[in-house]
Amino acid sequence: MKVGLFIPCFMNELYPKSCMATLKLLEKVGLDVEYPMDQTCCGQPMANSGCSKDMKDLAYQFVENFKSYDYIVAPSGSCVTMVKEHYEPFFEDDNTDYNKVKTSIYEVCEFLHDIVKIESLDVSFPYRVGLHNSCHGHRALGLGTPSELNIQSNNKLKNLLNLVQDIDVVELSRDDECCGFGGTFCVTEEDISVAMGKDRVNDHINAKAEVITGADMSCLMHMQGIIKRDKKDLKVMHITEILAGEF
Repeated sequence: MKVGLFIPCFMNELYPKSCMATLKLLEKVGLDVEYPMDQTCCGQPMANSGCSKDMKDLAYQFVENFKSYDYIVAPSGSCVTMVKEHYEPFFEDDNTDYNKVKTSIYEVCEFLHDIVKIESLDVSFPYRVGLHNSCHGHRALGLGTPSELNIQSNNKLKNLLNLVQDIDVVELSRDDECCGFGGTFCVTEEDISVAMGKDRVNDHINAKAEVITGADMSCLMHMQGIIKRDKKDLKVMHITEILAGEF
């Protein structure tokens, strides 16, 4: 099984530790992982700003870079959703390369849970952890059951965290509420974005979490900024850092 590792551009620049944790985690379960050096942004910032036509070249470049891999894995539910659901207008229905990429790309936790089906992790994390369920991963990719469906809940991220020894995953009052980041939404609607982010941070504080984790570093980055500005005693970590023991 050959895996192509896709690292979101902002993570490559700002959160290299989370990127390396993703690679370590995949290699730890015996996977053959490659990092295509020509990869770049998936185009989501342009799409969020209403400039979707301008990202056509990026969509074609992405497909060209990753079409030869058995699986494509990324530490970002929002970027994976971008490729799976928003590249389609740029390709013909019978485009073999895109259809292969669309059905082969997975968020890293989704991949470990559904494809690799890991059952144990040799790592300990003795802290109280609050799990932030980001919108794209939770609802578009099905990483968890949206609360509005009012059905029995299953959460793939929580299932993986429960494999970690000594961890205490706390219960939040509203565990699948948006953090308010929304890409360029946090720029165009700053006040609303900050208010939503503060609500999520306070939910974790009220649950006495020591660490906030999740599968989208963009959401975590948003809340991390609020935590720093408000001088809160709360750490933020991408879930791959916990699962890989990189902390």
